[in-house]
Amino acid sequence: MTAPAADSLTTGAAAGRPPALVLDGVAVARAGHTVWSQGDLTVPSGSVVGVIGPNGAGKTTLFQVVLGLLPVAAGRVEVLGAPPRRGDRRIGYVPQNYTAALGDAVRCRDLVGLALTGARFGLRRMTREQHARVDAALRRVGAAELGDRRMSELSGGQQQRVAIAQAIVDDAELLLLDEPLANLDLRNQHEVVALLGELRRERDVTIMVVAHDLNPLLPVLTDALYLLDGHPHHDPIGEVVQEDLLTHLYGTPVRVVRTAQGDLFTRGALPARGTPSPTADRPERAS
Repeated sequence: MTAPAADSLTTGAAAGRPPALVLDGVAVARAGHTVWSQGDLTVPSGSVVGVIGPNGAGKTTLFQVVLGLLPVAAGRVEVLGAPPRRGDRRIGYVPQNYTAALGDAVRCRDLVGLALTGARFGLRRMTREQHARVDAALRRVGAAELGDRRMSELSGGQQQRVAIAQAIVDDAELLLLDEPLANLDLRNQHEVVALLGELRRERDVTIMVVAHDLNPLLPVLTDALYLLDGHPHHDPIGEVVQEDLLTHLYGTPVRVVRTAQGDLFTRGALPARGTPSPTADRPERAS
């Protein structure tokens, strides 16, 4: 991976926007059990952040805090310059495997439009302006031709494009994606990653991505938020993709390969649920 030059992209800080996320002495608990604590970090606006850590470390819990769905046990949280709150339309969220819960009859444009109407399918008509916004969001993710097709008919990569269209249709400033590359083949992974990079360049949107395999995302990641030893940390991606840190993080040997051209790969980190990683036996080029 070759990290983007600091002056090659407009950042939120340079534009005077507040940070995407601030944690100040934050601890999170469930049923009296501390999930993680001592959260002290700032995620700048306009960054693309890989959220990483072993299973059970609290990655999805972090997203629930950001979405205002889970109160913190201690400390202060700011999201886009304000306390987190449910239904913040500045945030687009794509949960893991959410399409599995959709009915077979749901059309793509209906799903995207749901982010604007906030209604159950078929119970509220969209205005002409809302229809135009849905069409624009589908075009933006390269899914314009999918609008009238049913979600159940689409490939995994196509479903992820439509899911991202739903997340951006309301001009979200922050995208939260929970394992968007899971169960996608390499071609679809690369296409989704390229789309995230384009959204960042064109809209300066902040993107936070939960991932178990960093390799496909390395071309676009600027930062990482990692949950290590029960505490969240944030650093530039180049400082996180280090053998000692990743080996400690995942509890298994991880090798970092750097080429003479500055490209970077990781090898050996186990993915979720103990299944073999598609890149565990070979590095994937991230240039």
